[in-house]
Amino acid sequence: MRGLLAISRLIDTVNAFIGRSASWLILVAVLISAGNAVVRKVFNSSSNAWLEAQWYLFGAVFLLCAAWTLLSNEHIRIDVVNSLLPRRARNWIEVVGHSLFLMPLCVLILIDSWPFFLRSYLQNEQSMNAGGLTVWPAKALVVIGFALLLLQGISELIKRIAIMRGQLDDIQGGGHHEMAEAEAARLLEAAKSEGLLDTAKK
Repeated sequence: MRGLLAISRLIDTVNAFIGRSASWLILVAVLISAGNAVVRKVFNSSSNAWLEAQWYLFGAVFLLCAAWTLLSNEHIRIDVVNSLLPRRARNWIEVVGHSLFLMPLCVLILIDSWPFFLRSYLQNEQSMNAGGLTVWPAKALVVIGFALLLLQGISELIKRIAIMRGQLDDIQGGGHHEMAEAEAARLLEAAKSEGLLDTAKK
């Protein structure tokens, strides 16, 4: 298990670095968007290349930061319901979710997106808009993004199994998850104080 945990740490380090770096593209996208708006209003001019650059950057942030989001435990889940479950049940949900849903989905998208990218690359596909950008780098982001997400899914599965075996401290929580757990605890306490749980049991 030590070897697997070392691989997991390496994946985490790489995805954290890529995610933090890619997050700066949000600032670049904002600056390009603002510059485009100013040029369009002041000089009554615009460029398809700059317009397309905005959604290229958005796609890059979304795809390259997805694995970092999973690593940071900030992905979407029904936190209020999840927080009410026993820790053992939550661990099994993570294992089943990663094994049967996340990782197979990533593999299927990689299988479909690789020829989609390769065909575009070999043709040096260009935008259909006048003055637009080359298209294949944007399609490459799909392959890269889901490859990183697949690796992070493997890392999370390794860590979850290690936690269940008592070989790693449970690092579940952080960010909005702690707030969701606190809210779930508050709702549970309120239901108890109002006798709603007792009524439901009857």
